[in-house]
Amino acid sequence: MAALQAENHQKQMPLHWTISHPARLVTVVAKDDVHLKDIEAYLDGVVVSDALPYRKLFDMSQASLHLSDDDMMLLGARIRAYAATPTETIGPLAIVATTAEGHEQARLFTALADAKRQIKIFRELHAAQKWLDSLVGS
Repeated sequence: MAALQAENHQKQMPLHWTISHPARLVTVVAKDDVHLKDIEAYLDGVVVSDALPYRKLFDMSQASLHLSDDDMMLLGARIRAYAATPTETIGPLAIVATTAEGHEQARLFTALADAKRQIKIFRELHAAQKWLDSLVGS
């Protein structure tokens, strides 16, 4: 029974994130099926935690994003709205996408979320981490 509950919980929470205030880093691991509501919950958590200016690592290498074109437009508009707030800055974002479909979705997101911040897409996690580490203090 406990294994079934854990499995159901995993399916309900496809995004797992940690926020390190000392390192000023948000790490997100996406697994299984990810929908708009999941990403919105993550963004809410980042904003409430005052972590919007932090560096972000979004690893979607183990996920399948189920986002329509409208969903992508909504996400892009939300990020642009954050960027337009005079009191907020948005930290750099490294996206790890290992499939062609994931890479294409990440490229679409970067185009739609045209915010004044650095965004790079990587095929390997260690390269994304290395890039984010290079931005500490800059």
